[in-house]
Amino acid sequence: MEILPAIDLRGGRCVRLKQGDYARETVFSDDPLAMARRWESEGATRLHLVDLDGAKAGKPVNTEVVRSIVQGLKIPCQLGGGLRDEAALRLMLEDVGIARVIIGTQALKHPEWFAEMAARYPNRLVLGIDARNSMVATEGWLDVSQTPAIDLARKFVGLPLGALIYTNIANDGMMSGVDTATLEDMERLAELGFPIIASGGVTTVADVTELTRRARKQPNLVGAIIGRALYEGTLTVRDAIAATR
Repeated sequence: MEILPAIDLRGGRCVRLKQGDYARETVFSDDPLAMARRWESEGATRLHLVDLDGAKAGKPVNTEVVRSIVQGLKIPCQLGGGLRDEAALRLMLEDVGIARVIIGTQALKHPEWFAEMAARYPNRLVLGIDARNSMVATEGWLDVSQTPAIDLARKFVGLPLGALIYTNIANDGMMSGVDTATLEDMERLAELGFPIIASGGVTTVADVTELTRRARKQPNLVGAIIGRALYEGTLTVRDAIAATR
């Protein structure tokens, strides 16, 4: 299990939202690069970056902040938020130096385009499935579709994807732990053959321990993204990594 600390960017600052609600924002740092270096120094092997402004605007917004983080670290970063066309993918992958880009909304709305991009950039695209009650949410979580998460994932079986990130947005930023239904959803997705990264609700060492226990039975569970818990201090990067061992 790889532990991926999350840095959510809004207005150039490091923030966290509750359940993806832009009106429920907490600012944790005015210096995202310093925060990124902290997580790297504590043992993180990859960072998870989200351009919240980009998710809302439908195009990259915090590009220069992301660039400063990528250039200031030795570890790779993945990025989601507002990546809706190939120009945005090229900007991040080839210019900024992001290792993997996360696509959510466009995969749901334009699956043929997503499949084409996955083939063009093998193992550098990550399918981001954000769900509420197992139904896919899009547009920076502003809309909930009538598409079950498992049905969306099935469309992309066999593509050369870097990973699939599954987020239960009901849990995200709520410090509530990872519920059993979400764990079962992730195991079903893992059975399709995707490397699955858990996101949303990872709050304590017990959550990481439970994910690790399930990963021993289902080796396609490969990682966990941790956000608010790191900033609130209920979990540290070091303790989370230790729990995976």
